[in-house]
Amino acid sequence: MPTKAYDMACGMAALSICESLLLALNDLDILADDDAIGIITDAASAHRDAGTTIDEKAMHQSVVTILDRIIASGNSVRRPAPNI
Repeated sequence: MPTKAYDMACGMAALSICESLLLALNDLDILADDDAIGIITDAASAHRDAGTTIDEKAMHQSVVTILDRIIASGNSVRRPAPNI
């Protein structure tokens, strides 16, 4: 049975893969910087008012916080992540 640490590691792995894909698309001039930021902004918007229980709402707000930090400070793949 997966543990909380395993679930968190899966989420971090997924985020890293997505960030790497956005960077690769940008490096290949397939995706402009503004478009990459737009994708992250859209993802944050999808979570902004999501959830029905207090726990679900808190989890979705945590996702929004992470995505907003990525937008504000750049990606976590090429730069150190900001102190939380």
